[in-house]
Amino acid sequence: MKYSEKWGDSIEAAVELALQDLKLTRDQVNVTVLEEPSKGFFGIGSKLAKVRVEEIVKEKKAEPKVAEKKESPKKEAVKETKPEPKQAEKQVPSQENVQKKKKNKKKKDRPEQKNRQEAVKLEVKHVNISSKPEGLVHADEHPAKEFLEKTFREMGIEVSVEVSVGSDCVYVDVEGKDTGTVIGKRGQTLDALQYLTSLVVNKGEDEYVRVILDAEGYRAKREATLENLAFRIAEKVLKSGKSARLEPMNPYERKVIHTALHSVNGITTRSEGDEPYRRVVIELKK
Repeated sequence: MKYSEKWGDSIEAAVELALQDLKLTRDQVNVTVLEEPSKGFFGIGSKLAKVRVEEIVKEKKAEPKVAEKKESPKKEAVKETKPEPKQAEKQVPSQENVQKKKKNKKKKDRPEQKNRQEAVKLEVKHVNISSKPEGLVHADEHPAKEFLEKTFREMGIEVSVEVSVGSDCVYVDVEGKDTGTVIGKRGQTLDALQYLTSLVVNKGEDEYVRVILDAEGYRAKREATLENLAFRIAEKVLKSGKSARLEPMNPYERKVIHTALHSVNGITTRSEGDEPYRRVVIELKK
């Protein structure tokens, strides 16, 4: 049974993406709503709709069974004792069989196979796009800390905020029992809060300061998940020769995919579509 799970800003938009993926019409599928869309609080905590679209499979009618004819019992034949044949001599493999085995072995060592093995090896390499920079100094007071603590207090979220500052970077770590709410669906709330914090920190400043907002190591875990997904899909592309389109992602997540597959031989990546439905396409390098 073919199925597809898609995200969209509405249920109909998600269903349309799934129908395009399956190349089916609306009357050929069953639709299950997995996640209802939500606008959130001032755009923070908004959720996309998620649906599961399954192809309707028509059951085949079982063919009627033909009654088997009962055979009349036969008289047991008298067994004749025959002399046991001599043990067959071991066959020596011919030159033709040896050559066939060599050809089969060469087929197994194709370039595609080597590329797939290389992709699996690269899977353990972490790109560390949003990792905590070294040489940061802890700051008890900072505009980022004041803004986030006030925002969380207004939202009724119980978390602690720790800020570390460098020459061109501000790293904010959030911990507490409500970090799941801070992160949101696939990190959407965390990304929105990071963007707002960056606006507050860089307001009126001549030089831009990069702001990284993390919640109990979510960034590193998310990057690892995206990298594993990228290598798994790239391996399928190398095997099938067909390009693959991933789910819509934000610029940060697309950058993780592009960076992870940059050094994989035979694979290239590109982005297509408009925000917020812009996605990564993984395909064979021409």
